[in-house]
Amino acid sequence: MSPSVVAGYRLGAALACRMPRRIGEALARLLGRIAGRLDSDRRRMVERHVRRTVDPDLAGRALRRSVDTVFASYAEYWYRSFRLPEMTPAAIEAGFTHEGYERIVAARRTGVGPIMAMPHLGSWEWAAFWLARVEHVPVSAVVEALDPPELLAWFRSLRTSVDIDVITLGSTAGAEVIRAVRQNRAVCLPCDRHVGGVGVEVEFFGETTLLPAGPATVALRTGAALLPIAIYDHADGCHGVVRPAIPTERLGRLRDDVARVTQLLASEIEGLIRRSPKQWHLLQPNWPSDLLPRPVAGSAD
Repeated sequence: MSPSVVAGYRLGAALACRMPRRIGEALARLLGRIAGRLDSDRRRMVERHVRRTVDPDLAGRALRRSVDTVFASYAEYWYRSFRLPEMTPAAIEAGFTHEGYERIVAARRTGVGPIMAMPHLGSWEWAAFWLARVEHVPVSAVVEALDPPELLAWFRSLRTSVDIDVITLGSTAGAEVIRAVRQNRAVCLPCDRHVGGVGVEVEFFGETTLLPAGPATVALRTGAALLPIAIYDHADGCHGVVRPAIPTERLGRLRDDVARVTQLLASEIEGLIRRSPKQWHLLQPNWPSDLLPRPVAGSAD
């Protein structure tokens, strides 16, 4: 990734904070649709994911519209994230609704922070800001390492500016997450894509793939509540959904328990994604079959 791309993110963030919200959101969605039409590789991947989550027989104009919506939603996510540092806690609270938040409160009463297992869905940073600035809950978030390091540093500063402590995936991430939950911090942990480290084979949207072992492993080792959570965008903000905690009692060998708990989590996350699949911002391969050549149905009407 070239320095010009990093500069582009910085410029986008500056413009997002200065543009009227309605105009900015509309422009972001338009640019997202255009980007989705120009990036053929990612578009083909999103087509595969849309068929998995919406309808395996989706084709033609309906498929194109659905894929366009995914790219538009992803661009709007970035626009909203860029604006967060300039928003007041009152503005964040006014645009945020939720169901199941009492499960986070109950989890923290145990003295061990919850693991908020989340798919790449909607504007999760809005919810993290709400937790940190409105509810005064300390928040940590695990993120992928980015290249070049300057881009990772910029994203870290962006999230730190809204009171999110960033843990970068790597050799020390597991220990940092365990430390965070033992400090009674709420930890945002992506769980719908395996990007390195230990993976667990699960059935996910009808196909076998790997998902990260981290959420289940930390929960089993620390007693932290493992809460499936999703954030959905709407016209005036976001809506958070906190599902009941995944059962994490030890039943046998740690390896077997991790596999069992990860499959339960995968099923919960699948249900959350199905509520609004066009807000699922997964643009990369996620199943072994994604790496195999396959004719793309619906590219022509």
